Amino acid sequence: MSSEPFEYAVIRVVPRVERGETMNAGVILYSQQHGYLGCLIQLDTERLRALDPGADAAAAAAGLTAIEEGCRGGGPAGQSPGARFRWLTAPRSTIVQPGPVHSGLTADPAAELQHLFDTLVR
Repeated sequence: MSSEPFEYAVIRVVPRVERGETMNAGVILYSQQHGYLGCLIQLDTERLRALDPGADAAAAAAGLTAIEEGCRGGGPAGQSPGARFRWLTAPRSTIVQPGPVHSGLTADPAAELQHLFDTLVR
């Protein structure tokens, strides 16, 4: 398998937008050439409570679940993996927000997703 381009975005939880504090909670990765769209999500509620003791963990979990469902093709995200990735990484002002889209090269998108998740979220 050859190295091909991929795009990814970190999924962030923003408990209080006015404070500008974020917590990484997942990564979504898309590679058109490999026909791959995947995400890994993990909400660390202890870390969230440390950022904001009054944070709505249930709302954050619901938003993260919606990202996972959209990645699998559910909801209004569209049919093609590329359309779903674009919809999932569009800017929004809710408690769950995508970060900027970055790119790279990989021969194994699933392994790359795991590496990014371990590096950026865990």
